[in-house]
Amino acid sequence: MTISVFFKRVQRWWALAFVLFVLDWITKQAIESTLSYGQEIPVLPFFDITLRYNTGAAFSFLAQAGGWQRWFFSLIALAVVVGISWRLVKIANSNRLESIALAFVLGGALGNLYDRLVYGHVVDFIQLHWQQSWYFPAFNVADSAITIGVVLMLLESVVTKKEEGIKK
Repeated sequence: MTISVFFKRVQRWWALAFVLFVLDWITKQAIESTLSYGQEIPVLPFFDITLRYNTGAAFSFLAQAGGWQRWFFSLIALAVVVGISWRLVKIANSNRLESIALAFVLGGALGNLYDRLVYGHVVDFIQLHWQQSWYFPAFNVADSAITIGVVLMLLESVVTKKEEGIKK
């Protein structure tokens, strides 16, 4: 397979991932230039805009690990980017829903990878809570894109299994 064929197959999915990456970057830049660390701006009774840094992974997993986790999670994100790109080459023209799902995960992975490499932490700013007693860990556009991508992958697997069941 030539390089031009590779790029033609994945071009639109990488474009979607790039749009998500840029949206993530712009929102993080806006929050960092507007808020000080830990500042919270109430938007709705259950939703605040805040500025938080996460040196760990989801739900601050390994956030207090001493610094090595930055490179560990960066390597994982890089492997995800390569793996998704490879998968997109294989399915880009044949499975639209899976391709969209993978593009969302790819865009989110790139957004958080950028933060880890440039800042040493991920910038989070969306905070959901119930009253003032329960707080969901802060997250960002990249995390949202990854979550949407995973939900779409699960949906795709259900749709595929249902279609396979109908064919039998």
